[in-house]
Amino acid sequence: MEAELSTIALIIPSFIAGLFTFLAPCTLPLVPGYIGFISGVPKGELENEETAANARRRIIKNGLFFVLGFSIVFIVLGTLVGFLGTQLGFLRVWLSRIGGLLVILFGLFMIGLIKIPALSKEHKFKLPKFIQVGHPTSSLMMGAAFAVGWSPCLGPVLGSILALAGSTATALQGALLLAVFSLGLAVPFILVAYGFTKASAVIKNMTPYLRVISIIGGVFIVLLGILLFTNNLTLLISWGYQLLSILGLENYEAFLTNYL
Repeated sequence: MEAELSTIALIIPSFIAGLFTFLAPCTLPLVPGYIGFISGVPKGELENEETAANARRRIIKNGLFFVLGFSIVFIVLGTLVGFLGTQLGFLRVWLSRIGGLLVILFGLFMIGLIKIPALSKEHKFKLPKFIQVGHPTSSLMMGAAFAVGWSPCLGPVLGSILALAGSTATALQGALLLAVFSLGLAVPFILVAYGFTKASAVIKNMTPYLRVISIIGGVFIVLLGILLFTNNLTLLISWGYQLLSILGLENYEAFLTNYL
């Protein structure tokens, strides 16, 4: 029951963590380029009224497969880490404390107060010759490669969610947390793909504020780490229920209580 409550408490934070990952200074500015590359759509096709509709469909389709690719990797990682945490259940208290310390370190890294060399290196993969840019299957594989290789941006937040999953969840619950994290990263990605022609200008205007967003995300991660270290994750549940009551969403509160 305690593990289930911890999972409920972490669903919304996991989604927010995905959003912060998307808004990271080393992710967001590159998103239009990523989408343009994986879709294989020349800029001229978007500017031509006769081909624009078809080009937009190709961009969205390949964007969806790219999202599916990194989501599969994250969910598998969450399942494995959650399973490992279950097998080491007799060390739950120490796993929570160690996980909490790791999450705090990841948050401090995001804020810029410490450096973690292992998270500062990008692991690049050379695309195999059979990868065909603009093909959905290839976009799926590139999404998986993105999940594995984009360490500077994905590492701190992903590591935090994995630490939480390993110390508070079962294999199924770990998969759920990472699925929600993937959703937080995927939703804005698909929105950018949908509004691709205008996205570059919008993202360019947001660039000066990305460092501030990263610091806010780091503070958010540090607070999660403190709650995990002190075994107070259930505070998130009580705060969440209070918020639902204020918003008049008591029925949703009952749903969470009875079914999760």
